[in-house]
Amino acid sequence: MFAKLIRRLTETAPTELPQDDARLALAALLVRIARSDGQYESIEVEKIQKILAERYSLNGNQSNELLRDAEILEAQAPDTVRFTRSIKNAVPYQDRLAVIEAFWEVVLVDGARDAAEDSLLRLMTKLLGITDVDSARARQRVMAK
Repeated sequence: MFAKLIRRLTETAPTELPQDDARLALAALLVRIARSDGQYESIEVEKIQKILAERYSLNGNQSNELLRDAEILEAQAPDTVRFTRSIKNAVPYQDRLAVIEAFWEVVLVDGARDAAEDSLLRLMTKLLGITDVDSARARQRVMAK
C-alpha cells in the first residue's frame, strides 16, 4: 500500500490523489514536522490525532489508524524535497494551505519553536507552493487560538 502511494507521488507527472491517499500523505507530513526536532512527544502525537479527527471527521479509532499509517509512510517516504514537491502537484492549493496551518499547530503545541522545526516548516512551505505571507497568516491564526 505504502510503496504504491510513494510511487504515485514520485511519478514524473503525478495526478490528483484520491482522497484517502491525500489524507495519508498530508498526515505523514505532519508526522515529519513533529519528528524534525528529534523528539516525537506525546503532546505532538495528540495534536496530530486531533487535527486528523477534526479535519477528516474521524472518530478516535480512525484517527489513530490514520496516524499509525502516516508514521509508517513518513519513515518510508523519500526525502522531504521530493515527497513534498510531489504532493504539491497532486493536492489543491487550499488543502495545502490548511496543512501549513496544521504544521504550525504541531510546531507550536509544546510552546517552543525549535530551529529544526522552523527550518523544515519553511522548506515545506516553499516546496508546497505556499507563500511566506500565507504561512505567516496561518501561524498568526494558530497563535490567536
